[in-house]
Amino acid sequence: MSTTIHYNACPVCGSGNIQPVFSVKDFTVSQQQFAIVACATCTLRFTQDVPDAATIGPYYKSEDYISHTNTSKGLVNKLYQAVRRYTMKVKRNLIQKKTGLQKGSLLDMGCGTGTFLHTMQQNGWQVTGMEPDDTARAAAKQAYGLTIDSPAQFYNLAAEQFDAITLWHVLEHVHDLHAYIAQLKKILKPNGRIFIAVPNYQAAEENVYNEYWAAYDVPRHLYHFSPESVRVLMQKHQLQVSAYKPMWFDSYYISLLSSRYKNGKSNWLAAFWHGTTSNIKALGNAQKCSSVIYVIKK
Repeated sequence: MSTTIHYNACPVCGSGNIQPVFSVKDFTVSQQQFAIVACATCTLRFTQDVPDAATIGPYYKSEDYISHTNTSKGLVNKLYQAVRRYTMKVKRNLIQKKTGLQKGSLLDMGCGTGTFLHTMQQNGWQVTGMEPDDTARAAAKQAYGLTIDSPAQFYNLAAEQFDAITLWHVLEHVHDLHAYIAQLKKILKPNGRIFIAVPNYQAAEENVYNEYWAAYDVPRHLYHFSPESVRVLMQKHQLQVSAYKPMWFDSYYISLLSSRYKNGKSNWLAAFWHGTTSNIKALGNAQKCSSVIYVIKK
């Protein structure tokens, strides 16, 4: 039997000043509807009545969940793989720049099939990866010889051992949000950096698609962050956002999926237009981008 979580207060700041926004459909797996609720205090949005950690597993069982596969079938997956090769280089450069290290120790949470870990290992970093999906862990072993741990080991990690901790589209999936952030802080070296990439519902293309905006991805995405809500969350743990970096390609991918959800088929032209418009509005201000990388320090 599924056990759901009903929030009477904001899961980030604890405010009771919360209001429903609209209902969003799970287009990927269940076709169920879930309510999106907004906090007027810290501007977080979150999914109401989500399955708890023990029962959410079936909602991840989809061939479309491409972060868990290395497939190149179909045009969208081919594009995804091509973009990923480029973004690996961008992420590596970002980590080296923000940590000030050419090599060091890195933890990648929710590492999927291990492509990013492999990139960093090839550049001399000591890497540790954690991934809940056993198929993805097996793929990482097969493709790169990487032994990936289950996230069950996360709270057993020793204090102050990582120069860099990366969460590429992971934090929005984490049930026990505050304990998780506290542990990230604990295992980070004093001068280390945490890199958190999450969708930003305040991006321009969300206004185009609203409840069809694919980055809501209910119920897998428990939280829908804004830059302000991330700042508030980090402040609660005596952490500081030191930089914001844009993820330019996300707006195109999200717009393409959103157009399919809204119209029943992908409209490449409209998606390209809305993705480009969203990116233009984010030029000079990464906090308006479709997805934002938050660089966090102690």
